[in-house]
Amino acid sequence: MDFPPTIRAYVVGGAVRDRLLGLPVRDRDHVVVGASPDDMIRLGFRPVGRDFPVFLHPETGEEYALARTERKTARGYRGFVVHAAPEVTLEEDLQRRDLTINAMAEDADGSLIDPHGGQADLSAGLLRHVSAAFAEDPVRILRVARFAARFGDFRVAPATLELMRAMVDAGEVDALVPERVWQELARGLMEATPSRMFLSLRACGALARLLPELDRLFGVPQPEKHHPEVDTGVHVMAVLDGAARAGLSLAARWAALLHDLGKGTTPPELWPSHHGHEARGVGLARAVSERLKAPAECRDLAILVARDHGNAHRALELRPATLVELCERLDAFRRPERFEEFLAACAADFRGRAGHAERPYAQADHLREALRAARAVDAGAIAASAGKDIPGAIHAARVAAVKQALQARRREA
Repeated sequence: MDFPPTIRAYVVGGAVRDRLLGLPVRDRDHVVVGASPDDMIRLGFRPVGRDFPVFLHPETGEEYALARTERKTARGYRGFVVHAAPEVTLEEDLQRRDLTINAMAEDADGSLIDPHGGQADLSAGLLRHVSAAFAEDPVRILRVARFAARFGDFRVAPATLELMRAMVDAGEVDALVPERVWQELARGLMEATPSRMFLSLRACGALARLLPELDRLFGVPQPEKHHPEVDTGVHVMAVLDGAARAGLSLAARWAALLHDLGKGTTPPELWPSHHGHEARGVGLARAVSERLKAPAECRDLAILVARDHGNAHRALELRPATLVELCERLDAFRRPERFEEFLAACAADFRGRAGHAERPYAQADHLREALRAARAVDAGAIAASAGKDIPGAIHAARVAAVKQALQARRREA
């Protein structure tokens, strides 16, 4: 589309950054300078912005936002007055952005506009704030941490980290609503190295405010025999990154993150033992998930993994009756897909120990075999012929089937 001479449009933000990094460009956002909302509507754009003027291109559907400035008026990420008008310049719009690598623009002919040194920071692998206005929006702390997870070779600039610490100390993070925190955490969990998000939040003190149950795991020792890495927080970060390498779902990654929260409540005089941490972790996984308003599938899987990951690790030692009880408790007969996610999260936990990253997790196949045998039982036929205790009869038949299947497997081995 050709704009009138008085109106200019620029590609901005992530599209410019990713092109310079040689990454696929998924979405192209634009800033329009010299236009009013009425101008955009006359040109055929469809208004969609709620908090500031944003329009969809009539042909491509790409977003075009009017150049704007922001003025802080209250605490939190909603405490802004937005000014969008034809006289706002591109440089003023870029000035309000979070990081220099996101504060670049391209003209229609592809020329780079880079007033804050974003291209140099891309080359240096640096996450650096644009201006002191960064401190006005606490969501930017989460965004920096998320970019640290996305770009594994980048580091947070010392001055930016110091500014993030000052924001935390000023209580800005406390003004974030749970839905916004979850949105950023969920995106960070799906990045290539999600541990870097949580380590960045910990470095500035934000993790202790947002996820104190996770923060307190760092420095808590575990038995070196089972956990050569010793530190529980270090272990959980390795589990999380392993879940990411395995391409696990958001729910499984959330479960991996929360699976050992119970160890943070062990009295120090009992360290490094954490007897009963699974049971203690159930309430913590539920409370954290509900506090951050995580989706039900994330909450429920986190609870299952917190409660039963120890039983999964002991699967090869469990009796047939205990295996069937575990499958029933996990609702594996009705929810086999979630059962697979449970196994995947437990495998990530097993491999998140120093020296275990490439080891096979035989427990998963053992549990699958038990479930296959138990599911082969004709529950309908048993219900038709059983007396009053139908559930008991079905359970007993499943135990017998599992016992027979495992005995056959041992004979074959």
